[in-house]
Amino acid sequence: MKKQLRREIIARRNSLAAALREAKSRIILNKLQGLPVWQQAGVIMSYVSFGSEVATPELIKTALAGGKRVAVPLCVREGRRLIASEIFAFPGDLQPGTWGILEPRPECLRPLDPGLIDLAIVPGVAFDRAGNRLGYGAGYYDRFLATLRPGTKAVALAFAEQVVPDVYPEAHDRPVDVVITDVEIIEL
Repeated sequence: MKKQLRREIIARRNSLAAALREAKSRIILNKLQGLPVWQQAGVIMSYVSFGSEVATPELIKTALAGGKRVAVPLCVREGRRLIASEIFAFPGDLQPGTWGILEPRPECLRPLDPGLIDLAIVPGVAFDRAGNRLGYGAGYYDRFLATLRPGTKAVALAFAEQVVPDVYPEAHDRPVDVVITDVEIIEL
C-alpha cells in the first residue's frame, strides 16, 4: 500500500510543471518564514531539495544571510542514519552525494549535535492531516527525528498535491509538527 502511494504521489509531484513548482515553493517558503517557529529558531536543519521536491536553496541562503546556524543532512548508508552538518556557504560547502543529493563535502563536514537544533525542515513524499509522513522508504528521517530534543519542531514542506487522507503510518514512523503547503498550514 505504501509503495503504491509513494509511486502515485511522486508521479503527481513530477507531473507539476517546473514553473508551477517554483511558484508553489515560493509561497510555501514565505509561509514558513512568517511563522514564529522560523523567526525564533537560531539553529535550523533543512533538507536540500532534489528533483521535484519543494525547493529549499533560497530558504537555506536566506537563513544563512539572516544569521541563523544552518545544518544539512549527510546520509550514512551504514545504519541508515543522517548526520546534521553545519554549513557556512550554500552551495559552496556541498557536492553531490548519496542519490545525487547535495551533501557536505568531506572537508566541510561539521557534525552538529541534534540537541542544538531548534527547527528541523524535512522532506517527504506524502503527508496526512495528523502530521504523519510517508518518506522514501529507508527511515533516515524517522531515526533522525527521534534524536531531536523535546520541543524541537519538525516542519514538512509539501505541495498541496502531496496531502492525502492516510499515509498508513507504522509504530516507528515519526510525525511532524507542522505541514506547510501552498494552500494551507496544518499545525498539530
